[in-house]
Amino acid sequence: MCSHYQGIKKREQMEKYFRAHGIPLPADWDMWPKYTGEFIRRPPEWDSGDEAVPEREIEVGRWGMIPPGTKPDKLDEAGKKSTFNARSETADKLWTFRSAWQRGQHCIVPAEAIYEPDWRSGKSVPTRFTRADGAPMGIAGLWDRYKDVDGNWRLSYTMLTINADAHPLFKHYHQPNKEKRMVVILPDGAYGDWLAAAPGETRDFLLPYPADALVATPEPIK
Repeated sequence: MCSHYQGIKKREQMEKYFRAHGIPLPADWDMWPKYTGEFIRRPPEWDSGDEAVPEREIEVGRWGMIPPGTKPDKLDEAGKKSTFNARSETADKLWTFRSAWQRGQHCIVPAEAIYEPDWRSGKSVPTRFTRADGAPMGIAGLWDRYKDVDGNWRLSYTMLTINADAHPLFKHYHQPNKEKRMVVILPDGAYGDWLAAAPGETRDFLLPYPADALVATPEPIK
């Protein structure tokens, strides 16, 4: 599970790598669950036929899905749940993620790096994962919206994860004797197809990223 990542710092990278435009709010690039971060989606108005609607847009939302229909008096309770990652095996069945899955509300979470713990020394060593070619990662996610206590619509998003027990790199991370997981890092050429994919096509994209295309760098323990 990824509970820490770094967002994109340079605005020009959004256009170069993701072909996405928008006027996002200032972001905290060092991202943790419940923080406000950026994600890329296909605008809901895309099918309207309006040529002014862009193919992709940058949006800002809460990293950690808040289910639609959550009552205002239940927002605090919903916000405490660990919904920053969604297990791809069960996301289509769980109330938290089911609506977004069934509606095909796919998004891409742009990231310079993700972090996972390395426990092989007996201690948790934060490890930074980046692409070997220096390009940012595009992580497959789902987005949805909910109403806050003032009745305003807010966006939230989650990252999709898959089993990594047999992955040559990620199988070495997380706590011993526990299932290994990894987020779905999309190939560059799949971005457009992922955003436009129908709900029934979602699982076609949930594949492990090649280990030799990633670099893992241990961080100093503070």
